[in-house]
Amino acid sequence: MSELANIITPQAEAFLETYLNTPSPTGFEWRGQQVWLDYIKPYIDEYHTDNYGTAYGVINPKAKYKVVIEAHADEISWFVHYISDDGFIYVVRNGGSDAVIAPSKRVNIHTRDGKMIKAVFGWPAIHLRKEGDTTPKLENIFLDCGCTNREEVEALGIHAGCVITYEDQFMVLNDRYYVGRALDNRVGGFMIAQVARLLKENNIKLPFGLYIVNSVQEEVGLRGAEMITQTIKPHVALVTDVGHDTNTPMINKIKNGDFKSGNGPVLTYAPSVHNKFLDLIIDAARQNDIAFQREASSRGTGTDTDAFAYSSGGVVSALISLPLRYMHTTVEMVHKKDVEQVIKLIYYSIQKIEANHNFKYIN
Repeated sequence: MSELANIITPQAEAFLETYLNTPSPTGFEWRGQQVWLDYIKPYIDEYHTDNYGTAYGVINPKAKYKVVIEAHADEISWFVHYISDDGFIYVVRNGGSDAVIAPSKRVNIHTRDGKMIKAVFGWPAIHLRKEGDTTPKLENIFLDCGCTNREEVEALGIHAGCVITYEDQFMVLNDRYYVGRALDNRVGGFMIAQVARLLKENNIKLPFGLYIVNSVQEEVGLRGAEMITQTIKPHVALVTDVGHDTNTPMINKIKNGDFKSGNGPVLTYAPSVHNKFLDLIIDAARQNDIAFQREASSRGTGTDTDAFAYSSGGVVSALISLPLRYMHTTVEMVHKKDVEQVIKLIYYSIQKIEANHNFKYIN
């Protein structure tokens, strides 16, 4: 295969910035999904959405053999849970939100009529905190939207169930890292979109139907992938998600493995990962000089891979992970080189899949 060029163009990077900055909390992903669909439309033959917001584009939709490349679109967030008489707002998680990072963060509270009300997570000054009272947790973090009582808060359209997202925006750090909230896992949606673009630009003809899937509700139990598998009924699914960079302070490599940003994609061994498909991906990496790292998951991978693998009678599935620093914070970081290498690995791996590819262990 020829050397792949123009993996991430300035136009693609501009799309990434817009996409990451568009709020897409779990259960409310439609704004980001529209940005994503508008980007991939020139590179696909048709597109669809399901009832809960999963979006997918299709190349060769008439083909009977179906291959999925997939990422999830939702970001962690909060729900308004309780409004006190003096106008402070208490929250519950929507996904795996971390109370420890909340104090002093700026947020947007999304109302039913489409408004975004500004607020901040307040926190007592260091001078006033008592010993033992210093750890943020779900029971003591709160929002301040500048109101003095419950009635003023409700007059803004805020009520229990309004979703809350952080304001933090995309940036590039030291010309080598992408930084922002929701890289977990809208960077995955970005990467599979680039695969679709590169297939189109390089006039690659695939012998099967390729479904480029951006699933919802991964952060609350892989639910979007579970639903869309039943709709598409694919034969093969190649999932991409983020994994932990364990080479930053305070992380135990013996417990969590040894993975480093800049050292390439991470390939996972797990019960839900089909070994023959994983071997195909490893061969693609070696044939195209793509460095990769290895991970073992003792049970589930914790990603949409598990939902695909155990649906529809067993879908041949594998996982390519992108090393990420500071997961579930607003300063998630991924190395630009790793992003490029994941795109390349997906691009070359799917080209090794044949029409009606037989992955069975016993024939």
